[in-house]
Amino acid sequence: MPPVCVPPNLLALPSEAVTTDVQAAVELNPLTGEGRPISEWTTNFHLAIVVLDPYTNESSWILKTALRVLRNYSEADVRIALLVTGPEVEVREYVGPLASEILIFADPERAAAKAFGLDTLPAFVHINQAHQVESVAQGWNPVEWAAVAANLSARMDWTVPQIPENGDPSPFAGTPLSA
Repeated sequence: MPPVCVPPNLLALPSEAVTTDVQAAVELNPLTGEGRPISEWTTNFHLAIVVLDPYTNESSWILKTALRVLRNYSEADVRIALLVTGPEVEVREYVGPLASEILIFADPERAAAKAFGLDTLPAFVHINQAHQVESVAQGWNPVEWAAVAANLSARMDWTVPQIPENGDPSPFAGTPLSA
């Protein structure tokens, strides 16, 4: 694999304040299999998670982009996932056949999203093996999402996806997590 080329300006971007530690007991409930605490999901791999609210237009606008970004890491040493803030039945309706392609977590009480320190969705979150949020972007700000991807790629020694790419939506603020 070629070396990672991370533009220096992306690594130097100021990041928004992030949670330093996600409590080890925070439960992540996949659509397939049993729920486990985040400490078990991060034992061997970092997590790259896009958090979506299935009840907002904003999350549907970014779904295609989120999948493209996550798929970039499908063969890296990182677990890629969508965390959807809804009950399992509604999450299954929202993601449809994606449930067999990518790890999907249901978060009906938004407990995991809150534990990640999120205020706005959609969000792109990188959680390390110590279950700490290393970087996060809230809403759809391509520069911030690119900074999260650059940090993740540097940690994984992986290629950085192009963000934004033709066809991605225009930047938007997102919606409050509490909505």
